[in-house]
Amino acid sequence: MYLVLSRGPAGVSLTELDDSGKISRGPDDVVDLAAEVAIRERASAASRWVWDDTSRWYPALLGAGVRVDRCIDLRLCRAILRNSSLTAASALATGAHDGWDEPTPEPRRGGDALFEVDEQPDDGALREFARQRAAVAATANPARIGLLLAAESAGALIAAEMRFAGLPWRTDVHDAMLSDLLGPRPAAEHRPVKMQAVLEAVRAALDSPTLNPDSPPELLGALGRAGLQVQSTRSWELQSIDHPAIAPLLEYKKMARLLSANGWNWLDTNVANGRFRPDYVPGGVVTGRWASKGGGGALQLPRQVRGAVVADPGWKLVVADAAQLEPRILAALSADRGMAEAGSAGDLYAGIVASGAVDTRAHAKVAMLGAMYGATSGESGRLLPRLARAYPRAIAFVEEAARAGERGEVVTTRLGRSSPRGASAGYDETATAADVTRARAEARSWGRFTRNFVVQGTAAEWALCWMAGLRGRLLGLGPARGDFTSGAHLVFFLHDEVVVHCPEDLAERVELELRAAAADAGRLLFGALPIEFPVTVAVVQDYGQAK
Repeated sequence: MYLVLSRGPAGVSLTELDDSGKISRGPDDVVDLAAEVAIRERASAASRWVWDDTSRWYPALLGAGVRVDRCIDLRLCRAILRNSSLTAASALATGAHDGWDEPTPEPRRGGDALFEVDEQPDDGALREFARQRAAVAATANPARIGLLLAAESAGALIAAEMRFAGLPWRTDVHDAMLSDLLGPRPAAEHRPVKMQAVLEAVRAALDSPTLNPDSPPELLGALGRAGLQVQSTRSWELQSIDHPAIAPLLEYKKMARLLSANGWNWLDTNVANGRFRPDYVPGGVVTGRWASKGGGGALQLPRQVRGAVVADPGWKLVVADAAQLEPRILAALSADRGMAEAGSAGDLYAGIVASGAVDTRAHAKVAMLGAMYGATSGESGRLLPRLARAYPRAIAFVEEAARAGERGEVVTTRLGRSSPRGASAGYDETATAADVTRARAEARSWGRFTRNFVVQGTAAEWALCWMAGLRGRLLGLGPARGDFTSGAHLVFFLHDEVVVHCPEDLAERVELELRAAAADAGRLLFGALPIEFPVTVAVVQDYGQAK
């Protein structure tokens, strides 16, 4: 059964559809949405809510103590179906762009998005759902892209739940870390004392007593006057210079990054009541990876401050990351059994060395990264032919994805997310030599993007399936459906890493569920292919202890 929620001038309406998509009841006006959703959730675990945007409906339901098991996020699904090569001929993909292609407007400040219906027009959810079902049904393998839509929608639920639950955060620990690294918290507009002392060392070494190193033009000028000819103030370029100013300058830049990204202002702005609430954007990157919005930087928590993520008393953090996920995804996508066997013992890079393809683990890693990201020079370029001889199917797979991108074609992930279409290297007889060079360079650049798109995008699909499966498994550990934060629950996600906050006595069971969910995700995407997706798990009191 599908339960379609729509907004109109009169309020929220609910329409029931049977499994074939035909209306079986409604639309009916809903007086108390939270109560209605709670009743429906208790009545049937097989029901699936259909709404325009999870971020618009779900937070207020969570605030009312109501948790949803499954949904279809029409806006996220539209983005996939509009661009997928699998649905390219559908009426949805070929039709004119409309409001469903636009981001959902932000709710009014201070209001409750769930109940702000008087200003919302009819969102046409029923019509859009019918269009999407038709597009999926017309594909050669509806189950394939159907799994992607289900996983994407589950990810939206998870993102809202992680924001609601929050990542446990100790402000006193964070403050102590900053004080140790930078010096005590300074007055406004002043630098911390340790940071100021390092700055004075830079100024002295460059004989520039008023230098502001936060200004790139001013810093370039000071470096030039000291006889150091550099093109930029980036750390990687400065590291190659032998001068007394460089070491303190690099140290200052490191301190400045910490102060700017996760200093006291970040702490004041983003942590409240012992929780950091990351604001994720599912599908926010073209490959399907998540993004984040706001100043919290959910996807960029540096190791320097992870020690402030501390489990509540009597609780633990269970941190898991998928080992060498993208190379394993490539092995599965290409059905390269040799590469699959290399990873069967646990460490894929060690397995590549054992196969004789390369001589060291470091070389194996460099060669694999070169293959997936298109590095053709340096150590990667030198090692790539050896990797191609050992694993011809895997290397041929990413090479073909690159060639497709260079031809201006789209490439598609395992489940059906397609890349944007690039410009081919075409040119006519009027093109100058510079035009030809530029066109070829642009085509090669796009080829590097499509080469990685198929791997990174499929890895994002695997991660979604992993989290969705884990979410259900954690719910099976208890407690009551609505109060999910009183039991084991997800609190953080970073591409191939998740953090679960759980009562201490459940930690071992959570570890088992994490591993089982990873195996399930591999089977969902790749069936019986002998590809293993091991996860490294650490049960810790604070996130900084995980690695």
